[in-house]
Amino acid sequence: MEDILNSAGHRLRTLGWVALTAIAPIAWGSNYYVTKEFLPDGSALWGAAIRALPAGLVLLGLARKLPQGSWWWKSAVLGVLNIGAFFALIYVVAQLLPSGVAATTMAISAGVLMLFAWLLLGERPARWPLVGALLGFVGVGIMVFDAQAGIDILGIVLSLVAMVLSSAGFILTKRWSEGMPIIRVTAWQLVAGGAVLVPCALFVHGAPPALDLQAMAGFGYVSLIATAAAYLAWFTGLRHLPASSVGLIGLLNPVTGVLLGTLLAAESLGLQSLIGMGLVLGGVLLGLAKGSRRRSASAREASGRDAPAGESVETG
Repeated sequence: MEDILNSAGHRLRTLGWVALTAIAPIAWGSNYYVTKEFLPDGSALWGAAIRALPAGLVLLGLARKLPQGSWWWKSAVLGVLNIGAFFALIYVVAQLLPSGVAATTMAISAGVLMLFAWLLLGERPARWPLVGALLGFVGVGIMVFDAQAGIDILGIVLSLVAMVLSSAGFILTKRWSEGMPIIRVTAWQLVAGGAVLVPCALFVHGAPPALDLQAMAGFGYVSLIATAAAYLAWFTGLRHLPASSVGLIGLLNPVTGVLLGTLLAAESLGLQSLIGMGLVLGGVLLGLAKGSRRRSASAREASGRDAPAGESVETG
């Protein structure tokens, strides 16, 4: 009985971390629509800087701690990978591609995240998360093919580059941040990325663009919700869940992008896209459900091994 309760408690905790982590890809999926509809065209570096720096400063004010020792250069590296280069590329991608297509191409990061986790963390991908990722890739391919008339090749290439950079940055964050408060790690790399972007924006674009009320509201959402809150949720998920599970949760990004593009931007969503979306969601659910059961079984086995000699472990 005790074992059953422990297993149920583990699943509930895992479900809680999954729900928290899901905030990030849902917010990021909405970012494409907001950028395309509310933010000014061009000035990609300024767009990225205005997104990153305010979010980082807000979190830094809450964290009340500056980096120390090696975290100065680690914050700079993560700031470029996760924030500086990534935000600038995504800003351009959002202007070049329909929001649904832009979001779906980023879903390939589920597999790339698993690869980097294997190489840098030694997290060998389990069977069911891989199957779930494969289903997700098939679904993404179907969704993109259905929207092929709106595809810009440069946008696809930049989206893939952004995906590889951020996937590497996410795994390095997981590797380096063990024992460090998530809010500090998030704040430091947002500020570092923003600090890199501002001089680059000045050099390339000159003065920042004038912003009307619509653009200011859009940047407020993108900076506080789709950046500060989303990255806190994402890095918290990476702390408590396997990278393979987090990568699968990231597949909610394209689903959100396609839904918002269809509902709010009048982008077409045919039967083919619905099938692709169903495969993406099915892949997420399959990989997470099977992965959770496997981790619960491993926890029960470890509990049995740790039981004192002569005592049995209840199995209900």
